[in-house]
Amino acid sequence: MDAGETLRLSGRAIRAHKLRSALTVLGIVIGIAAVVTFVTFGASLKADVVGEISQTSANNVYLLASSEDEGFGGSGQPVFTEADLDTFERLEGVRRVVPRGVVGISALEYDGDTVARGRVTATTLAAFEAATFAAGESFEPGADEVVLNERAAALFASNASVGDTVTVTLQSGDQRSLTVAGIVDGSGGQLPFEAFDERPRVFVPVDPIYREYGTVVESPSVGAAQLVYPQVTVVADPAETDAVRSRVERALADSDAAALTPANTELVARTSGDIADSVERIVSRLTRFVTGIAVIALIVGAVGIANIMLVSVTERTREIGIMKAVGARNREVMGLFLTEAVLLGGLGAALGVPLGIAGGWVATWYAEIPLTLAPGWFAVAVAVGIVVGALAGLYPAWRAARVDPIEALRYE
Repeated sequence: MDAGETLRLSGRAIRAHKLRSALTVLGIVIGIAAVVTFVTFGASLKADVVGEISQTSANNVYLLASSEDEGFGGSGQPVFTEADLDTFERLEGVRRVVPRGVVGISALEYDGDTVARGRVTATTLAAFEAATFAAGESFEPGADEVVLNERAAALFASNASVGDTVTVTLQSGDQRSLTVAGIVDGSGGQLPFEAFDERPRVFVPVDPIYREYGTVVESPSVGAAQLVYPQVTVVADPAETDAVRSRVERALADSDAAALTPANTELVARTSGDIADSVERIVSRLTRFVTGIAVIALIVGAVGIANIMLVSVTERTREIGIMKAVGARNREVMGLFLTEAVLLGGLGAALGVPLGIAGGWVATWYAEIPLTLAPGWFAVAVAVGIVVGALAGLYPAWRAARVDPIEALRYE
């Protein structure tokens, strides 16, 4: 029996039981589609997040005093003094140094509408040098002004705009009325320390807000009271990002921050590439985990193929006996049933891949991220479907090959 005849007989057996075969193939389709959907969504999410970090802040070096529990994603301990900022600014290849302070508040009020907020970000003019403003401009040092991003401006019933007054209620109970100086573009990466974060943000000037309500300690190097910041972003010349990072790390060894850092905390200097690598690893692990859950559907599909092939062997016992009586060998009988199982698995994979791509498109559309395909995984999905069919049909095919032709001819 040649390969063409084997395929013809296998196809005829599948067509003879269309509904049963379709339900069997459906299990493989669902499994493959689920795998492709999750892989496509994971690839799209990784490309979007990593690309956003790499493109918008590739020459940033982020400094943070972080505990082991917080990791780099924590808000950090306030340890970087004004003396440290001066040291970083004098390093070769540094364009600017952007401090980030945190001022605790309880609420924001605008036009009679009050929203609860936990903090505002205190920074300097350097933070806005590369930012795009939807309206207005950055605040003036020493002025009671505030800069909002677009999401923060939309927190209120009527959007806040340039020239309006926003009242900040601090955790101490004090209230400050601040004039909106500008609305910064809400897209990710507009500010050095925000990276791809698009949450509502309220920015106040270090002078006077942080000087009045921020953290002050005695600088070990200067011996005078100075403001301290939990995070600092060093913006480097693009061609010297790695070199600047090395210089910053050497400067940190003798900095005030090194002396002020608690015992259970370490000073961390990371570039955007480091953050992108960390995010990529996290997304990849999540994708593998979720994809592993989807593989359960493939196992169910394999059980369905094994079940229908065993039923087929029982139903076609007499046919097997006739085939052996006219000279069919065991390996030819086994090949016939194995081919039938592989066809079912391959058909399920062929239908599941486009369905999975469609599912991935829906998922990325819902998440509002660009679709990124992973063609290598599509080939793997088809191969897995074929292998699943082969493995599921292996035992039924072996069982068919062992049928005794005399007993088979007597079978009713």
